[in-house]
Amino acid sequence: MALALNIGKCTLLGNYRENNEDAIEVKTFPDMTVAIVADGMGGQAAGEIASKRAIEVIPRELRKNLGTNPTADHVKATIRKAIVQANEEIMSMGALDRDLRNMGTTVVLALWRKGSELYFANVGDSRAYQVRNDQIEQLTIDHSLAQALVDNKTISAAEAREHRFRNVLWKYLGSKEVGEGPEVKVVPVQPGDRFLLCTDGLTGPVPDHQLLSFINENPDVQQCADGLGQLALDNGSRDNVSCIVIEVAS
Repeated sequence: MALALNIGKCTLLGNYRENNEDAIEVKTFPDMTVAIVADGMGGQAAGEIASKRAIEVIPRELRKNLGTNPTADHVKATIRKAIVQANEEIMSMGALDRDLRNMGTTVVLALWRKGSELYFANVGDSRAYQVRNDQIEQLTIDHSLAQALVDNKTISAAEAREHRFRNVLWKYLGSKEVGEGPEVKVVPVQPGDRFLLCTDGLTGPVPDHQLLSFINENPDVQQCADGLGQLALDNGSRDNVSCIVIEVAS
């Protein structure tokens, strides 16, 4: 059974920011589709530059290096290398231009090879979720100080949602901590599955149970993406809001 993807995307300035430092991209090639959400950070327009570079470099590198009929291990290694390349280019830009010195960006991506699985990876606190059988599962781990405290069992997951370090990242594109690249998660898919890629402008003000309800109640992926963006603003988001909604169809 051949599977296909239906994809909706949305990025909003929001009510409190002067510029949109988020960037989103869906690239469809003959042999793959890649969806990326990035949340830039840095002074003035630097965040916009970092997020835009991330969504340019990663698809370029994937397209250049994946080849035909790669193994799953090769796909995962290529995703890591593409993210490392984006990190190196962002760091180089910062080294050459003092106005860009402290810029960085999160990234979360989904890669599909026209098969029965999706590959996910992230750096920072932009997230990927899976919705199946009326349940929502977070597929990625935030690289925030609050999550690090959860991992060390210093605080609970509930406490992390309100912790003062919840938006303080220890790893992001533009930092040396990216190292050899992030873990890549492989998720077997089936018709009816939905996936959400999003920035913390959405997940900060909208809890998981509300995300689940909204995604289940809005079958059209573009209307769902637009609605999630508005839901974040209605819930008081003070950030840019970006998301991509992916539906697996037969």
